[in-house]
Amino acid sequence: MAKEPTPVEAFLVPLARLARKHRDIEGLVFWGGTEGWDPTPSEALEAEEIVFYAEGLLIDGFHMDWALVGEGEAADHLRLCFWQEGNPPPPVAAPWVRLDGGRWTP
Repeated sequence: MAKEPTPVEAFLVPLARLARKHRDIEGLVFWGGTEGWDPTPSEALEAEEIVFYAEGLLIDGFHMDWALVGEGEAADHLRLCFWQEGNPPPPVAAPWVRLDGGRWTP
């Protein structure tokens, strides 16, 4: 009998699927807090690192907003936003568009 996924694992399934489909996609990590959001990513993750990185933070109580970002229909990168306090991240800015995404709030 298959083990039932935890809520965190279930949330990360679509993100893992995208990372497998787009093996060369980068995950750009952004941090937010009560002072707002840093406009530049703190780091870039390779596709195979994304789910592992996110899972640890979600288990530790962080919020997460992820977006598959592209121009038109073409995927370019994953925007991975993490925070504990403060407001969620701002919307994806033009010329980029959000092609897919999800939000975790503990």
